[in-house]
Amino acid sequence: MSTPTRPDAAAPDPGYTNIRLDATALKVLAHPLRSRLLTSLRGGPATATALAAALGTNSGATSYHLRRLEAVGLVTDTGDGEGKRRLWKAATDSHQFEPSDVVGDEDAETALNWLVRDYVRHLAEQFERWLDVEQTWPVEWRDAAGMNDSFVIVTAEQLAELRREVDEVVARYRRVGQGNPAARRMAVYDIAYPLDLDRTPRGGER
Repeated sequence: MSTPTRPDAAAPDPGYTNIRLDATALKVLAHPLRSRLLTSLRGGPATATALAAALGTNSGATSYHLRRLEAVGLVTDTGDGEGKRRLWKAATDSHQFEPSDVVGDEDAETALNWLVRDYVRHLAEQFERWLDVEQTWPVEWRDAAGMNDSFVIVTAEQLAELRREVDEVVARYRRVGQGNPAARRMAVYDIAYPLDLDRTPRGGER
C-alpha cells in the first residue's frame, strides 16, 4: 500500500509520480484482491502468475483484476514480458483521494469508506509483522522505528496545513538513503481523526 498523498504536497523528487483517484477508480480499487495487487506491484513488477502465488489466488482471477486496475490507470504492462506472460507494474508511485471528490455518489462514498478501512487493517497486519521480528533487528533500528501519538487543537484548515507540512518532510526524505547499503525501505503513516466524536461541527463551522 502507498499512503495516499494530499493535494499540493511538496514532491522535490521529480521521478515520484502520483494519481488522484476519481469515483470510478475508487470503485475499482475498493476490492480485497485489487488493493493487494496494487500494493504488491508498488514493490516492483511481477507477472500475474507470481502475484497469484504470493497472494494465494489463481492466475486467471489475478489477470482479470489486473485488467480492471489497468482500465483506470493504476497498473500498466511494462512491455518486458515473454510471450503471453505480461509483466505488470504500478502505474504510479502513489495515489490520493479526497472525500469531497465523491460527496453525493453513494457507491463511491461506500467504496472510499471500505478502502480506508482496508488500509487500516493492512497497517495493523504489517506493523504486527514488524513486532514479530523486531528483536532480531539492531537496537538502533528498533529505537528509530515504532509509533507515537499526540494531539493538537486545530481548525480544519490548520489540520490540513499540518498534514501538508508532514508530507513535505516525508518528501524530503523519500530517497535520501538511496544507494547507501545501510538504508532500508520504511513505511511512514500519518493518521488524523477527531477525539471528541460527540462534538460534530455545526453547519458553517470549519
